[in-house]
Amino acid sequence: MSPINQRGLFDTNIVIFGTRLNRDQLPREAALSTVTLAELSVGPLMVQGTDEAAQSERSRRMTVLARAESEFSSLPFDTEAARIFGSLSAAMVAKDLKPRNHTADLMIAATAAAHRLPLYTTNPKDFEPLSEFVTVVGVDVPD
Repeated sequence: MSPINQRGLFDTNIVIFGTRLNRDQLPREAALSTVTLAELSVGPLMVQGTDEAAQSERSRRMTVLARAESEFSSLPFDTEAARIFGSLSAAMVAKDLKPRNHTADLMIAATAAAHRLPLYTTNPKDFEPLSEFVTVVGVDVPD
């Protein structure tokens, strides 16, 4: 079955790239983890400065957050996802990686695994150590 016919969970970067992505590489139905919404909520607050460029970037990030909140259902990082998070962290340690450096990614992947959804991302290599637990679908980065 091609990705367009599947359901999936979007990684944060998929939401950020938005309409610039090839829709043929995306599922027909998609949801977000509440962790993605948390990451997007931080975005506007991280822009420093008051000049026109900073204000424009802050506005762009707020638009991405508002679009994500209105266009997608969100799946919680719940008890099952928390249990899976432990296994994902152990998989990272087994590959000599530090889970703390990837906490949000691990939480998003755990949400996908808990809901038995493939995870769509433009950074599939970040999730390679987790392939035993979650199906990762790579999406091309737009030019």
